[in-house]
Amino acid sequence: MRLPLLIALTCCVPAALAQVPDRTSDYLARLDTDHDGRVSVDEYVAWMTYAFDARDADHNGVLEGAELPGSRGKPVSRAVLVEQLRTRFGRQDRNHDGYLDARELAAPPQ
Repeated sequence: MRLPLLIALTCCVPAALAQVPDRTSDYLARLDTDHDGRVSVDEYVAWMTYAFDARDADHNGVLEGAELPGSRGKPVSRAVLVEQLRTRFGRQDRNHDGYLDARELAAPPQ
């Protein structure tokens, strides 16, 4: 999945789900579901896949046809998206401790 599709997915979910935090601390708090002050790869993937899950109407793990933004494009699997998110997480985890702190979370992946 390419980044534009991920952005398009995010734009297509209901406003209540798509409220984007405007400060790094808000973003960290939103992703940090166990409230330990850092974001694990599982927390990161859960947050980043909410738009996919909202659009997957038949819950088959693949966006296709009307589920795709604009109802166009090639089918996209959740498994591929998750693998890409795990790779992105790894690039953001600059100190390689398996977690993102606020500074790492705010920095773009390398």
